Formats: sequence, C-alpha cells, structure tokens
Amino acid sequence: MTAFIAPTVAAIANPELAAKLQQKIDHKTKPQGSLGRIEALALQLGMIQNTTAPSIINPEIYVFAADHGLTKHGTSAFPSAVTAQMVQNFLNGGAAINVLARQHHIGLKVVDAGVNATFAPHTDFLDRKVRMGSRDALTEPAMTAEECQTALNHGVMIAENMAGNLLIVGEMGIGNTSAASLLLAKLGNLPIATCIGRGTGLDDEGLAKKQAILSQVLARHDSAKSPFDILAALGGLEIAMMAGALIKAASLRKILLIDGFIASSALLVAENLAPNTAQFAVFAHKSAEAGHIEMLKLLDAKPLLDMELRLGEGSGAALAYPLLVSACAMINEMASFSEAGISTNSASAD
Repeated sequence: MTAFIAPTVAAIANPELAAKLQQKIDHKTKPQGSLGRIEALALQLGMIQNTTAPSIINPEIYVFAADHGLTKHGTSAFPSAVTAQMVQNFLNGGAAINVLARQHHIGLKVVDAGVNATFAPHTDFLDRKVRMGSRDALTEPAMTAEECQTALNHGVMIAENMAGNLLIVGEMGIGNTSAASLLLAKLGNLPIATCIGRGTGLDDEGLAKKQAILSQVLARHDSAKSPFDILAALGGLEIAMMAGALIKAASLRKILLIDGFIASSALLVAENLAPNTAQFAVFAHKSAEAGHIEMLKLLDAKPLLDMELRLGEGSGAALAYPLLVSACAMINEMASFSEAGISTNSASAD
C-alpha cells in the first residue's frame, strides 16, 4: 500500500519553560499543589503553546461522520441508517454535542467523511465524503490505500484551516466501536476480547457475535503490519480523517482535547503515524466502553473525568472543556504572593 506522509510533529521538550511555568504556578496565592490536577493542566497547556500565559482562542469541534461496511454482519445494535439521521440532527442543532457546544461557546462543524447518504448544503457542514461508507472488512480492507490516504489528507486540510487553537474531534458512525476495537487490538497487540464493548447497547448474545466477527476480521488482515496498512484494513473513514486532523493540529501546536473510545483510537493511529502527536493531547474522560482503559494505557493517559460516558460526538471533551478554561484563568489571573502582599512559608517564598 502507498504510505501516508504525515506532517512532522515536534516533541515538547523545553525544561526551561517547564521550570518557569512551575514557578509561576507555585507562587500563586495558595499552598503549592492545592489546586491538584488543575495546576498540572495549566503547565501542560503552557508547554503545548510554548508560553507561560496559555490561552484558549476560538475552540472548535469537528464531528466526523461515516458508515461502516462491517455492520452488515450485525456488529451493532442500531442500523446504519442512524448515522445519516444523526448527521441531520447535528445540523438541526438537536444533539447532545450541539447543546454542549452552545453552552460553552465552542464552534461546531459536521464533516461527512463517508456517510451512506447525501445532505443539503449547510453553513456548518463540510462535505469531504471519500465514499459511501467503508468496505466490509470481513472480506476486504475497509479502505483502499488511496481512500485511506484521501481521508487522512482531508483531515490534515481541515486542521490547517482551523481558526482556533483547540481542537475537539467528535464522531458519528454506526459500527465505529468495532473499527476502534480492531485498531486497538492490532496496534496494541491485545486480545480482541479485551478491546470490545457493547457499543450502542448490544446484549450478551450480540456481544459474543461481535467478538466472533471481529476475530475473523483480524485473522483476515493478519498481514497488515504498518500503521497505515492497519488503518486502511481495519479502520473507518471518519477515524482516518480524525487522525489526519489530530496530526496536523499537533504539528501547529494546537491543544487536542480528546473525547472517548473512538477519538482515542484516532489519536492512537495518529501517534503511530506521527510520533509525538499524543504529547499535545489532553484526555477528557475515561469512557464506559470496555476497551477505552486499554487505549488509555497505551497512550499513557490520565483522563480528567470519569463519569461513565459513552456517547461519543465529542460530548465528553465538551464537558471537560471548562476545566481547561479554569486552568488558563488560574495561571493568568490569580495573584502571586508578592503581588497580593501575602506572607509565605519558607517552601513557597518569592
């Protein structure tokens, strides 16, 4: 297969800046460490943006949607038609992610990466359709090399044209938990049983069937070894496009606020295609989807929230977003001991 030439992502390695950020945080009017992980988050945001005054400007959510050929084998509790129906719900403003985006004043765009339907033009809609859904991975690669590369490059271009400095990638695609589980199993060298969950609500019989089908898919594509080949064989058009967007956004030193299982699978792919991408990621939450804990281990991630979420769409990231706003406000607006004229103990003296 033709390899994807990923944008280069520079490592975050600036000990001098890290020391300045830590000193600034430690000298705020509080006991050192008393704001817990908000302090670590402020430091991380400063390192991502290469500044001692991190800020969030024009945050954006892109919800990538696509259908999956594998669903014809009954791997999902919902029919594929729901993908297109939910895209229309996003465009009508009625989904959970619309509500959360409005609440937190986050821009929202919907991207058709490969939905098996057509849509009328809309100001918040980007038509980047590669094909009408991925192929049936049980019988052939989910994407050809050309389709996979096109999806990745569309994602790169979307991130390149972003106005803001914080990216949330959301997704909608019936069957995409299967694709994410397959990617996790293959890239993480894990048994498929540890990587799958109930997705949109499979019962025990459905879960067993899903495991059997996905085991066959993995066997069918055992020869796929490189990250690109694995993505093309097992992934989805929306996951590929998300991965491209994450890589490019990281190369531009934007904050990647990562949602749940599907978004994390896109980041796992991105990290394998372009090492250092994950250094720019803030992990919003631990999903209730069973495989997500394995994904978080592989990415050495410590999520901000654990609220038993498993909706997708970028919803968990939108819920965690105010914590990032607070971290920036703390480091930029909170007085230091010297500014406030407050005495310190010897461990925190100016």
